[in-house]
Amino acid sequence: MKLSIITINRNNATGLERTLKSVATQTFKEFEYIIVDGASRDDSVEMIKRYQSEFTQLKWVSEPDSGIYNAMNKGIQMASGDYIQILNSGDCLAADDVTERMLAALEKAAYPTILYGNMVKCFPDGRRLVDKGPEGQEITMLDMFEGTLNHSSALISRDLFSKYGCYDEQLRIVSDWKWYIQAIIFGGEKPQYVDQNVTVFDMNGISETNKDLVSAERKQVLEQLFPKMVLADYEKYAFPLDQIKRLKRHPWVYKLVWFLERCLFKLEKLKK
Repeated sequence: MKLSIITINRNNATGLERTLKSVATQTFKEFEYIIVDGASRDDSVEMIKRYQSEFTQLKWVSEPDSGIYNAMNKGIQMASGDYIQILNSGDCLAADDVTERMLAALEKAAYPTILYGNMVKCFPDGRRLVDKGPEGQEITMLDMFEGTLNHSSALISRDLFSKYGCYDEQLRIVSDWKWYIQAIIFGGEKPQYVDQNVTVFDMNGISETNKDLVSAERKQVLEQLFPKMVLADYEKYAFPLDQIKRLKRHPWVYKLVWFLERCLFKLEKLKK
């Protein structure tokens, strides 16, 4: 079994149905589908039962959990696939053949430990934005300090969860970001990119509606993982460095800014 797709859900029967439909209609059927429901009180369990005949290999459980990452970790422990994809309730696979294409890309890339594609962000007002993440560029700590690797559009080797552990259940929103830092920055894993729209992400989720908690948890993780002196430099210079990276995408603008900076630098030297 190459792939286990894991969906976690709690009291979101409407979103769960969208997710179930997108997984059930995949042209490639030989994957394991795992649903971890947090003892929902709505029609979620009935929805699972309604769709269970659509899957060749389905595992599901409905019981209380202590949060999103506790549910994800349950799913990971239940999984038997070589790779894991976490597709939360309300999110969808972007096309009926996306699983087939991603598994073909895995083989073509000689089975990297992490393979990721594009995530289509779906906003409440109907707007859609294709987020390509690092887009195949080597991922640095600066990238992770400012952003992250999209979660739902990644296929992750199950062995990595044995190597780096599962998700930190003390965090409510950014545990997957913390896990990526541990695996990519400290562990040296090299994610591979494929330019395919993999998932459609519902921008009404907790991470999108509680920005203050995201910031607080990110700060907590950074202070836990990095020495104060290193973190101080990132806090001071991350934004200017990100500006330089954006300017370099436009060579003539970058050259103009570089020329002005050199002129100012020489003027400062003359004043001394």
